[in-house]
Amino acid sequence: MCGIAGVIDSTASPDRGLIERMNRIMHHRGPDGEGYYLDGPIALGHRRLSIIDLSGGGQPLSNEDGSVWITFNGEVYNFQELRQELIDKGHRFATRSDTETIVHAYEEYGERCVEKFRGMFAFAVWDKRKRQLFAARDRLGKKPFYYWTDGNRLLFASEIKAILQDERVRRELDPKALADYLTYHYIPFPGTIFKGIRKLEPGHWISVGMGESTALSVTTEKYWDITYAPDGSLTEAQWVEALREKLQEAVRIRLISEVPLGAFLSGGIDSSTVVALMSQVQSAPVKTFSIGFKEEDFSELVYARQIAERFGCEHHEFVVEPDAIEVLPKLAWEFDEPFADSSAIPTYYVSKLAREHVTVILSGDGGDETFAGYRRYGWAQEMCRHDWLPAPLKKTLFGLPGRLLPDGVKGKGALLHLSKDPFERYAGLNTFGESPYLERLLSADLRAAIGRELPDFSAMKRFYDSQWLSDYLTRIQYVDTKLYLAEDILTKVDRASMLCSLETRAPLLDHEVVELAARMPSSLKLKNGETKYILKKAMEGILPNNILYRKKMGFGVPLVHWFKKDLTGYARDMLCSREARERGFFDPLQVNNLLYAHQKAGRDLSPQIWALLFFEQWCRNWL
Repeated sequence: MCGIAGVIDSTASPDRGLIERMNRIMHHRGPDGEGYYLDGPIALGHRRLSIIDLSGGGQPLSNEDGSVWITFNGEVYNFQELRQELIDKGHRFATRSDTETIVHAYEEYGERCVEKFRGMFAFAVWDKRKRQLFAARDRLGKKPFYYWTDGNRLLFASEIKAILQDERVRRELDPKALADYLTYHYIPFPGTIFKGIRKLEPGHWISVGMGESTALSVTTEKYWDITYAPDGSLTEAQWVEALREKLQEAVRIRLISEVPLGAFLSGGIDSSTVVALMSQVQSAPVKTFSIGFKEEDFSELVYARQIAERFGCEHHEFVVEPDAIEVLPKLAWEFDEPFADSSAIPTYYVSKLAREHVTVILSGDGGDETFAGYRRYGWAQEMCRHDWLPAPLKKTLFGLPGRLLPDGVKGKGALLHLSKDPFERYAGLNTFGESPYLERLLSADLRAAIGRELPDFSAMKRFYDSQWLSDYLTRIQYVDTKLYLAEDILTKVDRASMLCSLETRAPLLDHEVVELAARMPSSLKLKNGETKYILKKAMEGILPNNILYRKKMGFGVPLVHWFKKDLTGYARDMLCSREARERGFFDPLQVNNLLYAHQKAGRDLSPQIWALLFFEQWCRNWL
């Protein structure tokens, strides 16, 4: 895991001072070293966190004759097989690193080299002969890649803050991105909170060419997607066996490391699966790291301890308390954009704990999206039972009484969801931007600048519509995998762990695991109300039943309690400050009403409060 940066300029040679500033502001991503390559129109920078080939894997790195250069962030787990394949084709290697394998694979296969890689990656290759920059991001979005261009110059980096080191890049907020943030609690690609700065989508590459004119030629293209093709020819037992073997393989290949390695352990089925399979391969005890809370309804430490004891792990724990919110300014600096998933707090603290003992960590991320683990999948399917009713009748039977009930009354939300079509219902279950809330909260000037009806679910709709031949569960799983997983879960894990210089690997998101799951019938993922049915069957006999079949808790933070007790004053001081009011984004009266409704009216509005807090801190850091 590293940090990458670069500049391509068709009008002048890039400034060395700029690429150094871009690189050094990401020191946390690679504290073990830095490297640069500058030649004519190109400048590449690299921050190194040493994992493999500790003595010889420095970057930027080139091929034998110096005509192809690379800066690379991530890991390619099948690099040894690819290396041998390329040696057989006549390529000569100077290091033992996976980075050099990418260089030679690009030479041999061109843009299609990305199809060969099994791993997580964001990299950029400079082809000196073609005068072309080729960059790619891994299939599911584990590693970030941001870029900005004015037509003649293009800057790219692992983090937005690196691009902002160029004073010609304006720190101008995009009002539409802010509206998306308040709706999703993250900002969907390809946009960012800054006008002009963009994200490369997962499973895409970008090519930047130089011609006779000064204008750069910029092309992006998708190279991978999930193909859902349910195979009914296999029995449940055959699927169980296939899944177990693929998971074992995915874990095993992620244990390649020349530095200490461990695992996050929440006590849920996903992280417990990873720890169990690690213990089958490792001779030494697995080092495990867990986070808990004093509020027992949010803490899973008792289950994490059970798994650690069962598999003889070297176990470490940390309890997060309300004063942990002191990390907010640091998180707002690291994330570069507003980001409202409050589980970034415990993710940071468990990463900090783990980094005291290891450099590489395995996580259970991706199990919910791949194997249908979220409770909302069951809720959404249950509500579909009423979709045979004509839309006007549903709006009368469910929508009318739902609208008449006061806010906060139990059942109001369910009635409103039942009145909607399947897509709108799921969008409502999975977002935070109900129209009346946004209309009241946003200032008149901001609403005018946004210039569209709110909430806007178009980011979700394009993925939902693209799977029109699939069943409902598959369609909403696909939406979550493309958006929520990439923009929330994986962003959170990358930023929080890299802030601690910790590399995180996700076996359940091995693309071959995801492709295998995509061939399974939906009935094996959510069966008779049982989420992750096939994964649980695959782990029966390995994990205890009370872990496999207990109620899902999720990785939440007890903000609902903290904002009613310990953090009441903190939230009010931040959100009602003169600074916040003078920004003019939100109606101060509605912000006060939001805080009052959470504090006194018995409603849990902690996600919305946290979203505003993070945004205010982000403004103080970056605007």
